[in-house]
Amino acid sequence: MKSSKICIVGLGYVGLPLAYAFNEKYDVLGYDINVNRVNELNNSFDRTLELTQKQITDALVSGIRFTTNIELIKDYNIYIVTVPTPIDKNNEPDLTPIINSTEAIASVMTEGNIVIYESTVYPGVTEEICVPILEKISGLKYNKNFFCGYSPERINPGDREHTVTKILKITSGSTPKIAIKIDDLYKSIIVAGTHLAPSIKVAEAAKVIENTQRDVNIALINELAIIFDVMGIDTKSVIEAAATKWNFIKFSPGLVGGHCIGVDPYYLTHKAQILGYVPNLILGARQINNSMGKFVAERTIKLMIKKGINIKNSKILILGFVFKENCPDIRNTKVIDIITELEEYECQIDISDYWADKKEVQNEYNIHLIDEYNTKNYDAVIVAVGHDKYKTLKFENKKQVVFDIKSILDYADGRL
Repeated sequence: MKSSKICIVGLGYVGLPLAYAFNEKYDVLGYDINVNRVNELNNSFDRTLELTQKQITDALVSGIRFTTNIELIKDYNIYIVTVPTPIDKNNEPDLTPIINSTEAIASVMTEGNIVIYESTVYPGVTEEICVPILEKISGLKYNKNFFCGYSPERINPGDREHTVTKILKITSGSTPKIAIKIDDLYKSIIVAGTHLAPSIKVAEAAKVIENTQRDVNIALINELAIIFDVMGIDTKSVIEAAATKWNFIKFSPGLVGGHCIGVDPYYLTHKAQILGYVPNLILGARQINNSMGKFVAERTIKLMIKKGINIKNSKILILGFVFKENCPDIRNTKVIDIITELEEYECQIDISDYWADKKEVQNEYNIHLIDEYNTKNYDAVIVAVGHDKYKTLKFENKKQVVFDIKSILDYADGRL
């Protein structure tokens, strides 16, 4: 494997840490079409905060390169695709990034190359959609002149403990020989070990059900939180009591956003429905989780009414905008659903998040984040994200409403 020259296609939350890990043992090139992203990396800055300035600087010194020049990837023999696989406004898979990446690779690939996909997809995408593109553009024959593999990403944004090399990796290949070669490649950097799946489709399916399972479990807890709210029972207390049983799986209610749990189930349901099966449980879970922003907004309004607060023109502060705690990732954040719902009540809303990039939030959501605020000056405060700094907040204005979505405060008027 020493002769392997690896090109990572896509330098986001998945691709950059992977490129860094491989760079310790291999010749690595990182390719991305985002000029600003590549320029930042070449200046040792990672806006995802997955790598430190020193880590990128050391990687650059040791030989890693970042580029937008398609011509430079010609000299590499292993291509690993780590681009996003989002959904469209109708919750249908948008394979545009993976198709465009596949076309780019196909335009430069040569005899004996291996193309490995890490992007989350439904079973069959690699061999039924990507392989025909690779064959058509390159003129090469699958499993004769080039080969493919699938090794699903297992990055957890913001997690400094479970980093890429410390999470067991699923691998697969288009032939038994190539599967072993791909497994050995990942095994050389993944200290947690690997699991060689019997086929590419099995590996694709394994990935997509990981997040689907979490989505369904969280949906159950979210529905229970709504029921317990009607009953006047504290959900957190119920969960803590139930968790004393050894086989109770402890999940917490909350907003389900981000690029994984809130998106991946739609890839599986899409394929299932094409094949004539309606996955009611999975779709029902998605519906519940997508409704939680509206529930939080409505519950906050009801609590305000109980305290005699006039809703129109009331001042509400939302703390946290990213999709999860201690992470700058704003992709598919469900905090936006709370904001949209509260705007219907003509409330004056301020949003703050010390983790989020203000320019990125402005560009993506047309929302201005504030830096300074005094919680006492608001009729209601919604702690939407469980950032560490928010855990020590104290609220002394008893006339205001405090809604704690993540249950990180000692006291709140409402929480999930």
